[in-house]
Amino acid sequence: MADKKADLYSMKLPEDLKSLSYEQCDDLCRQIRTLLIKTVSKNGGHLASNLGTVELTVALHRVFESPKDKIVWDVGHQAYTHKILTGRVDRFQTLRQEGGISGFCRPDESEHDAFISGHSSNSISAALGLAYGMKLRGDDHHAIAVLGDGAFSGGLSFEGLNNAGKSETNTIVILNYNEMSISRNVGSMAKYLSKMRTKNSYLKTKSAVERMLDVTPVVGKPVKKVVRSSKNAFKNMVLHSTMFEELGFEYIGPLDGHNVEELEEGLKAAKALNKPVFVHVNTVKGKGYGPAEANPGEYHGVGKFEISTGNPDVVSPDSFSSVMGKELCRMGRVNKRICAVTAAMKYGTGLQYFAKAFPERFFDVGIAEEHAVTFCGGLASAGMIPVFAVYSTFLQRSYDQLIHDLAIAGTHAVICVDRAGIVGSDGETHQGIFDMSFLTAVPGIVIYSPSNYEELKLCLHKAVNDVKGIAVVRYPRGRDMSTYGIDGVSTSFVHEKKGSRELMVTYGRLYDNVLEANAILKKNGKACDTLKIVKVFPLSDKIIDIIRSYDRVCFFEESYKDGSLGEKYAAICGNVETHNISGFVSHGEPDALLDELGLSAEKIAMTMAGESSNET
Repeated sequence: MADKKADLYSMKLPEDLKSLSYEQCDDLCRQIRTLLIKTVSKNGGHLASNLGTVELTVALHRVFESPKDKIVWDVGHQAYTHKILTGRVDRFQTLRQEGGISGFCRPDESEHDAFISGHSSNSISAALGLAYGMKLRGDDHHAIAVLGDGAFSGGLSFEGLNNAGKSETNTIVILNYNEMSISRNVGSMAKYLSKMRTKNSYLKTKSAVERMLDVTPVVGKPVKKVVRSSKNAFKNMVLHSTMFEELGFEYIGPLDGHNVEELEEGLKAAKALNKPVFVHVNTVKGKGYGPAEANPGEYHGVGKFEISTGNPDVVSPDSFSSVMGKELCRMGRVNKRICAVTAAMKYGTGLQYFAKAFPERFFDVGIAEEHAVTFCGGLASAGMIPVFAVYSTFLQRSYDQLIHDLAIAGTHAVICVDRAGIVGSDGETHQGIFDMSFLTAVPGIVIYSPSNYEELKLCLHKAVNDVKGIAVVRYPRGRDMSTYGIDGVSTSFVHEKKGSRELMVTYGRLYDNVLEANAILKKNGKACDTLKIVKVFPLSDKIIDIIRSYDRVCFFEESYKDGSLGEKYAAICGNVETHNISGFVSHGEPDALLDELGLSAEKIAMTMAGESSNET
């Protein structure tokens, strides 16, 4: 293919990559960026991070042999090019669509996806496990972890580094440094990496010195010791060493992340060493698309957008997240003890308003959810009222801290659980379906699940001002779509009686589906009573009495079945059917997924009419 223009759709990938000239590689990268922008503009997804790793991915597949060499993509939000280059280019237009390819890495989708991804900071640990497993089987292929500097701030990354550096395995850690996670990176590690990127002369200087010392005649161990000390002294003089070498890694970089030839040379050197290697790559997030380069945070994860204008469908002011953020900002003006905490998700959780108004009381701790919860415990112990806004799926990582660092001491902290329930196109790793199950097991916790904006504001005030221990306010992704339930506002429960012996029970945004289902039933001559629970935990004696007064009670929950609210009331009352979620939920549009799960208005009406049942 030396004289031909590389054609993304006619190549056998990834095999044909190795025969391309560097000029052909550059042309291929342009084709890939065009496909990325075109697809994400229609389907939504992670744009800026993937535009920044095109050349790096091409170089990886030219140097290594996937799937024999295992490439582990941290989070997986940088792996779109990897998918394109590993046999999925013809299906790439189905990205994040129901029945299409996932927006993250999934081993059941391709043998080239070495490990499941969706959450940050696990790639080094996973790659090390793969490397040890291959070594134990006599396989000398490499395991490569690719992570961004945002994911590098997570504690699990450091635990992996600490073990990998001294492992004597073929583990390569590639740090893609672009100064961004989702919000701009913060903390000491970000500053350290910024300083590192200015030392481009390190690798060449080190190699030259080592070659000189290797040919210096030495006699006896004492002289060798002096030479070794001289190497270390010179290295410290040039770079003051690196923390990665102190951990046992050979350090290569920084490399230009948009130069395939330079990347290839660095990766070949890393491969040849056959030991733990840390490769530092500098990239531009959003490379090749002006709006994404200018605003990489907005284009990290986007909905559909217009390519020509670059207008992204980012988190809208008309959303549960933004309403929470603005209300917290209003509360912060009155109560000077309120602090806001995020784990690199300032814009995603609506905390940008609080950050702008009260920068001294706003804390972005980076991708470190465990630290965030314990940090909140410290703030609370010092007399402040911390409010930690976090996606449901990411709160899973903080479970020990919730119990050990908050609950045991009865510490008052507020957890705003964003993206609770079905989130849609991000799939299994991001659906917020487990928080009710694991949070209700924490002693002393109080949980609110509002169904509309006004209820959200009321619940936030109750959580901040009235609860003594951990207070949770959980709400869905997107905007308030209430049509039927806009008048039913409470911080406890709303019970609507229509004289029926059957009761439909729910909470959160499903309340509107339940009321719509009741309207459908009414047209057919049957209407049920409804009960919306807003303060969902602890269990209520009043609600127990209401449930016991009915012949048939059906709970509808956008939550996992084991540990669900319906299961808890069923254990006490007995006359309860539970209709919720069993197993993991793949990617797709939220409304379509809810329908498949039996939680759309139509399916709820069918269940109550006895036409179908999702009873668990």
